[in-house]
Amino acid sequence: MIEKQIKTWFRRSILQWNLNKNDRKMPWKGIKDPYKIWLSEIMLQQTRVEQGMGYYNRFIKAFPTVHSLAQSSENQVFKLWEGLGYYSRCSNLIETAKKVSFELGGRFPESREGLLSLKGVGPYTAAAIGSFAFGLPLAVLDGNVMRVLSRVLGIKEPVDQPAVKKKMELLAADLLDEKNPALYNQAIMDFGAVVCKPQQPDCKNCPFQKKCYAFQHGMQAMLPAKSKKIKNRERFLYYLILEHKGKQLVRKRTGNDIWRGLYEFVLMEKDEPQELKTLQNFSNWGLPSVGINKQVVEVSEEIVHQLTHQKIKCQFIHISIDRLINVDGYAWHSKAAIRQFPLPRLLTRYLGW
Repeated sequence: MIEKQIKTWFRRSILQWNLNKNDRKMPWKGIKDPYKIWLSEIMLQQTRVEQGMGYYNRFIKAFPTVHSLAQSSENQVFKLWEGLGYYSRCSNLIETAKKVSFELGGRFPESREGLLSLKGVGPYTAAAIGSFAFGLPLAVLDGNVMRVLSRVLGIKEPVDQPAVKKKMELLAADLLDEKNPALYNQAIMDFGAVVCKPQQPDCKNCPFQKKCYAFQHGMQAMLPAKSKKIKNRERFLYYLILEHKGKQLVRKRTGNDIWRGLYEFVLMEKDEPQELKTLQNFSNWGLPSVGINKQVVEVSEEIVHQLTHQKIKCQFIHISIDRLINVDGYAWHSKAAIRQFPLPRLLTRYLGW
């Protein structure tokens, strides 16, 4: 455990910085409504605040309460989420909204255990909701907080290892100002975001400068330490946009792969690049071709789409046909209807939406 003198110094430094220099503004900051706090925290998982803020405002306008979110159609929610990525978060959002609305009478659990029982809520999110909404003495531990603790206290072990993360959780809990958990948690997260930044930290204006291990040893760029990077997986996706009299074939993605719950055109996935003549041959897609007249409308250039641990190389082949064909799992819809469906950002980029 940390010495009392160091804890007092650390808390005082964070809270004084927060009082005198923290001007970071966010629409959910300082509120007590657990619904809005939960919504913001789910959106900010793996997402920058600048990107998430617009989505948050649009969601609150469309779904001002957890009841309105729970009663909305899945397509409507996914459409509003479109482009934010990590779509499993949206599935969890819908499931938890329904549980809170239909089973818990619209009231979020007021204990750590209760919050952890909600789909998509892990230790960090439970601590954020618990401290901000209910004043529970729970310490948050996100990337910003881990960076601050690693640098100031000189934690050199890789923070993405379970044992080290557990150590960080204990340190964060030990440093927490239990009388003002919401204020302290928000202050240290903001500090990590605007002063102790991943790149080019503002050490000149840091209240920890004289005692910060990383600053004293020139290790800001090396801390927090992480294990070896995961190698990116490369995937080759080919989309066939089949069109007949203004209608196109699409399906809703299922399973546990990327973009679950979103819609897409006829898909072919390969382990290596394909030649154009292969892509224009219907039999290679498992589609009937006898007696069908087709006309190539457009063949796109290769589009590269980077996900966290995946690099997707994609190409679109747009072909018009003279009659409808049945393709298992897909259905014909008008272009206007498809525009209302939630689609992966890769597809909307190509479509220009």
